[in-house]
Amino acid sequence: MNTDPIADYLTRVRNAQKAGHRVVEIPASNIKKEMTKVLYQKGYIQSYRFDDTSAQGVIKIALKYNPTTKAPAITKLERISTPGLRQYAHVENLPRVLSGLGIAILSTSKGVMTEKEAKNENVGGEVLCYVY
Repeated sequence: MNTDPIADYLTRVRNAQKAGHRVVEIPASNIKKEMTKVLYQKGYIQSYRFDDTSAQGVIKIALKYNPTTKAPAITKLERISTPGLRQYAHVENLPRVLSGLGIAILSTSKGVMTEKEAKNENVGGEVLCYVY
């Protein structure tokens, strides 16, 4: 039993990048699937596939690296809201990551999205993580 599945998701991606793996497998959940879609749409991962053959399912993520320097596309994944201390942001106080160069992934009433999309939708929500 994992008390913080989102932190586990971020740690698995972080560890796979440090080890230089091309693909990482993560136990699936609906919020992890939505976070994966956001990372793909913003160009932080190369591709992904949801494998629902087992009971829980698995997310297979193909990580993205710079072809010349072999550096990962994701420099930092930082968990913000934790089970012990939830962090919420109102639409007027949405975080900006690296002056707009990174993204903050939020869980809102309209789904999982970036802070820019939340601003356009005029909703606030729980700040899950920062990616840059």
